[in-house]
Amino acid sequence: MPTIIVSHLSKYYQVHQKEPGLGGSIKSLFHRKYYDVKAVDDVSFEIEEGELIGFIGPNGAGKTTTLKTLSGLLYPTKGEVSVLGYTPWKRQSEFQKQFALVMGQKNQLWWDLPAIESFILNREIYEVPDGQYKTTLGELSELLEVKDLLKVQVRKLSLGERMKMELIAALIHSPRVLFLDEPTIGLDVVAQKKMRDFIKVYNLKYKSTIILTSHYMDDVKELCKRIVIIDKGKVLFDGLLSDIVKKFADHKILSMVLDKELTRKQIEHLEVLGGVKEYNYPQLTLKVPRENSNKVAAKMLQSYPVADLNIEESQIEDIIREVFTGKDVS
Repeated sequence: MPTIIVSHLSKYYQVHQKEPGLGGSIKSLFHRKYYDVKAVDDVSFEIEEGELIGFIGPNGAGKTTTLKTLSGLLYPTKGEVSVLGYTPWKRQSEFQKQFALVMGQKNQLWWDLPAIESFILNREIYEVPDGQYKTTLGELSELLEVKDLLKVQVRKLSLGERMKMELIAALIHSPRVLFLDEPTIGLDVVAQKKMRDFIKVYNLKYKSTIILTSHYMDDVKELCKRIVIIDKGKVLFDGLLSDIVKKFADHKILSMVLDKELTRKQIEHLEVLGGVKEYNYPQLTLKVPRENSNKVAAKMLQSYPVADLNIEESQIEDIIREVFTGKDVS
């Protein structure tokens, strides 16, 4: 049986629509108009034990609403959800001890106390045996390289260090399911890489089931084989990241360094070979159909003043953007 089962999940919010001005305010006292905002609209998917999937979409797509429903923070408008065999919004203590929700923009640590104090509190809340607590804390603090920071006030830690402590606080009870909502948001490139490395190691070592949302495509590329793309509350794609890359990467990118500037006639001829994506001497970039990339590369080397040439795949960011702008993904 899958660890997570989501069947026709919907979450609607009723929003008050007020006419402008003082007259509209007075009128709304006696007669209010409402309309439904469909934060999540008929979403279905299943996740097996130990899977690490990317749950991606633009702002307002419904990602966080879905995670909050899966963790029991929100009641759905309709649909069914099973996480570890439990219905999340019933909030049974047995269920709450087996999952964790980490939100990159929310803090659960006591600001004026060392992080270790919050860990001790969580140990008591989740009734973690003392031996298990010490073992887990030792492993996590070593993996995240923060052993020397456990007794430092949270307010004195850097953003990256605080995020590591947030993870430890969420994982101190060894949850089987982990919801990560933008865990690398606001972190610098080095801190993002360390966070990704930790998530990857943790998933492999503990076989935990993880749903990751992120606006950073590097997070998704490095961690997730499978992705679920959601937009306007609906699932647009659910499958292997490699499959969607193959489907949408129908072009390759030819990046070149030129020896001298091109003539107008040469530039016009480039449109026959492939679309000019960017030309800023000495850099030239073409976007050409995948099946013609080798022929176009040979033609460029033969007929143009090319000093260096690379054939590259389309960026995943560009491919996902095409999905959001309306390409068929069925």
